[in-house]
Amino acid sequence: MSLFKARDWWATTLGNGEEFDQGCLCVADVDNSGSGYDKIVVGSYMGMLRIFSPHPSKPGEPAEADSQLLEVHLKEPVIQVEVGKFVSCSELLHLAVLHPRRLSVYAVSGTSGNIEHGVQYQLRLVYEHNLQRAACNMTYGPFGGVTGHHFICIQSMDGMLMFFEQESYAFGRFLPGFLLPGPLCYCARTDTFITVSSARQVECYRYETLAVATDADTRQDSDQQSKISGKRLQADWTLVLGEQAIDICVPTFSPSACSIFVLGERNLYCLKDNGQIRFMKKLEYNPSCFLPYASIAEGTTNILMGNHNNMLLVYQDVMLKWAAQLSNVPVAVRLANVQELKGLVVTLSSEGHLQCSYMGTDPSFFTAPRVDAREVNYDEVDTEMRTLQKIIREATRTQDILPRSDIEDELSVTAVVSTDVDNVSQAIISEIDGMAVPSVTVKIKVKSRSAVQNPKMTVCVQPPLAVTQEQFVLDSLCAGSQVVVAFSAFLNGRYPPADLGGDVALSYSCPTGVPRVAQCRFTLPLRIVCCPSPPLKNSKYKITLDTNKPPVSLHEVFPDFAQKTEDKEGNALAFQFITGTRVSVMASKTSQRYRIQSESFEDIWLVAKELVQRFELHFAKMGVKDFRNSFAGPIPLSEYFETVDHHFELRVNAEKYQDLLSERAVQFRAIQRRLLTRFKDKTPAPLQNLDTLMEGTYRQIIALADAAEENRAILHQAFARLRSATHLIILLVSLWQGLSSDQTAILEATLLPLLQDTPQLGWEESVDAAVSHLLRTCLSRSSKDQATSLSTSQLSIPKDITRLKKHITLLCDRLGKGGRLSLSSEANTPTPVMMPGGCEPIEESAENELDEPPLEKELMKKKQPSKKVKNKSESSKEASKEGKKESTKEIKKEAVKESKKESKDATKDSSADSKESSKESKKESKKESAKEPGKDSLKDPGKVKRKTSVKVKEKKKEPEAGEG
Repeated sequence: MSLFKARDWWATTLGNGEEFDQGCLCVADVDNSGSGYDKIVVGSYMGMLRIFSPHPSKPGEPAEADSQLLEVHLKEPVIQVEVGKFVSCSELLHLAVLHPRRLSVYAVSGTSGNIEHGVQYQLRLVYEHNLQRAACNMTYGPFGGVTGHHFICIQSMDGMLMFFEQESYAFGRFLPGFLLPGPLCYCARTDTFITVSSARQVECYRYETLAVATDADTRQDSDQQSKISGKRLQADWTLVLGEQAIDICVPTFSPSACSIFVLGERNLYCLKDNGQIRFMKKLEYNPSCFLPYASIAEGTTNILMGNHNNMLLVYQDVMLKWAAQLSNVPVAVRLANVQELKGLVVTLSSEGHLQCSYMGTDPSFFTAPRVDAREVNYDEVDTEMRTLQKIIREATRTQDILPRSDIEDELSVTAVVSTDVDNVSQAIISEIDGMAVPSVTVKIKVKSRSAVQNPKMTVCVQPPLAVTQEQFVLDSLCAGSQVVVAFSAFLNGRYPPADLGGDVALSYSCPTGVPRVAQCRFTLPLRIVCCPSPPLKNSKYKITLDTNKPPVSLHEVFPDFAQKTEDKEGNALAFQFITGTRVSVMASKTSQRYRIQSESFEDIWLVAKELVQRFELHFAKMGVKDFRNSFAGPIPLSEYFETVDHHFELRVNAEKYQDLLSERAVQFRAIQRRLLTRFKDKTPAPLQNLDTLMEGTYRQIIALADAAEENRAILHQAFARLRSATHLIILLVSLWQGLSSDQTAILEATLLPLLQDTPQLGWEESVDAAVSHLLRTCLSRSSKDQATSLSTSQLSIPKDITRLKKHITLLCDRLGKGGRLSLSSEANTPTPVMMPGGCEPIEESAENELDEPPLEKELMKKKQPSKKVKNKSESSKEASKEGKKESTKEIKKEAVKESKKESKDATKDSSADSKESSKESKKESKKESAKEPGKDSLKDPGKVKRKTSVKVKEKKKEPEAGEG
C-alpha cells in the first residue's frame, strides 16, 4: 500500500458500460456564471453529455445529487468536447461537441427555479456543421491572429484539416504523406498547427501556409497538384521522434516563452517553437495522459502525468517532485478551480470513473510485531543447509530446458482410437477413384483432479487428414469429474499422408488463474488410408528388411488385412491405397527377410513403418527380448532424390509465377494510369488500343493466377510425398546402422525441420544448413576439422540442389563409416563398426567435401610447404639409388599435368574442396610409399588405382628428386 495517494475530494461513476477517451473531458465556466468557478463537461462514446459542478459532501454522507447540472443523450458518439468563443455575435463561452459526422455548438444556460427546485440548466443548439468525412479530433484558437473569437480545426480520419470560422466553413487541406491521424494542437504564439504523423515525426504547419495551399475539396495526387492553382502544402519544420505520440499540448500560461510538449509511448519531449528539443525525459512506464501547467519556479513548467500503473506523477521539467496512487488508470487529466479549492486535479478513466482529488498522504499505522527471542540450534541449521546445498547441486546439474515437475497436472488427457472403421463414414469426400473413404472415431477422455476453468481443446492432424471438429469448448470441471469428447478422422485429399498421428492440446486455467496446457497424441490406424488387395509380383521400387528371428506369417502380424487375401500361407500381403497406389509385402519362405515393393517410392513409408512396429509388438507379446530389425542396404538415395527434384522444381515454378504476376501487375497498373489520365483530360486523345492491351493483360493475370494456384496445390502434395520419402530414408538409415532413439531424433530434426513450406523458408535450404552443421561438428573426420562457429548467413532458395544431394550422400557415407549423431562436442570422432553384409560404402570424392573453416585453411597453407620439402628430400634419396632419372621425369610430368588438370576441374566447384583434396592426395601418396604390395586404400575416383606394385610407386617418386 502506497503512503502517497490522491485524496478524494469528490468522485462519481458515469453510466454503466460506457467508454471514454482523452478528448471526452473539458473543464471551464461553460454556463458563463461569472463566478470564475469551473464546471466539468464529460462526453462519452455512447452519446451521453454530462455537466458537473462538484462540491464536497459531509463526512459519512453520500454525494449530493445536485452536483450534476445536466445530462443529455445526443444519440451520436461524442469524440471530443471543447469550450471557447465559438459564436460570432457573442463573446460568451459556448460548448463545441464533435461527433463522427457532425460538429455542434451549444449554449449552456441556467434558469433560477421556484421555491427549492434550484437552478435548471438547459442545452440550446446554436449551430451545427455536417461533415463530409469521418472526424478524428479537433483543436481551436484565434487562427490568423483574430481577437475575441475562436475558430475550429477538425482533422478527419483520411488526413484532411477542415477549418470552420464559427458559423461558416472556411476551407480544407489534405496533409501530405498522410496514413493515420495523430494528435493535433494549435500554437497561438506562432499561429501554427502541430501534429505527429504516422511516420513518427512531429510536423508543424503555419495557418498562412494552409490558407494559401491547394484547395482540398477532393484528394489530389502529388503529380496533379502542380496543375491546379495554389501552392503545395509543406511543413514549416519536422522532428523525428521514432515513436507514436499519445498527446500534444501547448500551454498558454506563458506567452513569452512558448513550449510544445509531446507525450510519446516511452518519452516526454519539450520542444521550442522552431522544433528544437528543449529537453526530453525517458519514462520507465507506459503513460496514459498528461497536462502541463504553470510552476511557481520561474523558467520551469510543471507536468501532471498519469500512467497504466494507477499512478499520478508530478514533474518539474524532468525532475519528479511527487507521486500519488490513483484508484483507476486515467485517460484524461485537467485542473479546475472550485469554490473551496483551487488547482483541483480532475481525472477520468476509460470506464467512467470521474474523480476530483488533491495530492496528499495516508499515514501508516502498521507497527512491526515484536520478535520473540529464541535460541538457535546450530545442528539443525547445518543439516538444513546441507539439504539445501544438495538440492541446489542437483538442480544445477540438470541440463533440461524445461523444469521437471513431480506434481501431477490438474487434467489428464487420454485418447482412444477405435480399431474398426465407422459404419457410416463421416468423410467429406465419399469416394476417390471409385473407392469409399472410411472414417475412424477417436474419443478423448478428460479427467480432472482439481477444479479447472474454461477448458478449450484443439485437435490437429497433418493434411490431407481431417477431422469432423477441430475445436471444442468444454464446461468448467470440478474435482474428480470426467468428460469424453468424440470426433471422426478421415482422408480429405487425393494423396496419402506422411503421418497418421494427431495431437490434442487442452488449455485451461487453474483456480489461481495460472494458464496451463495438457497434451496427448494419438495414432490413426492404417485402414483409414488403404484396404486389402491382391499382391503384385513385380514393382519398380523394392526394399528388403531383415530380422534375427524365424519368419512369421503375415496373417498373424496383420490380422485386420488378412481376411480378404487369397494367400493361405501368409507369405504375401498387399495394401491398396485409396489414392490409387498398391504396396505389397512378401515374406521369404527360407530366410528371415521381408520385401516391400510398390510403384511409388514414398508410399512404401507407411507400410514399412507399420511392418516394423507390428513386428516389435508381435515378438514382445511372445516374450522375445532380443528381437531386432535391420536393413542390409544400400540406401536408395537415387530414388529419394527423384522426389526431392520434383519438389524443388515446383518451388522454382512457384517463384517464376510470382515474378510473372508482379510484372503483369506493374504493366496493368501502368495501363490503368494512362487510361485514367486520358479519361480525365478535357480534350481526350485517342486510346490507341490501350483498352485492348489492358484486357489482354487482365486475362494474362487471371491465367497466371490460376496456374500459380494449381502449382501451389501440387506443391502441397509434393511436400507431403517428400516428407513420406524422407521418413522412409530415416527409417532405413536407423535400421542400417542400428541408431538409438536419440540419434534417430537428431536425424529426423535434420532432414525434417519444417512442417510446411513457405516462400520465405523452404525444405531444401533448411536441410542443407542442418546437414552441413552435422558434417562440420559430430560427423567431421576429426576434432581438428570441426567448425568453430555456426553459419549466420541468411537462408534462401538455392539455384540448384546438387550441393544438397552431395551433402546428404556424404552424411550417409559418414554414418556408414561409424559416425555418431550427437549434439555434444565430445562425439566427433567416428568409431569403426562392422558394416552389414551387402552394404557398399559410398566413395567420398573431393567434390563431396564441405568447405573447410577459414582457420583450418590458414593452417593448411602453412603446413603444405614443409611437406613438399620433406617429400622432395625423401624422393631425391630414392632417385639417387635407382639411377633412372630421365624416363621417370617424363612419367612424373605427365602425372603432374593430369593431377593439375583434375585439381582445376575440382576448383571450379569449390576452392576449399580442391585444397582439401590436394592435401589428402599428398597424405595418401606418402602413406602408399610405405605400404606393402597388395594392400588397398580408399582413394578419390579418377586417380591412381588401388593395387600397384612397389616398382611403379618408386618410379612415381623418382621425378620429384629430379625436380629438386
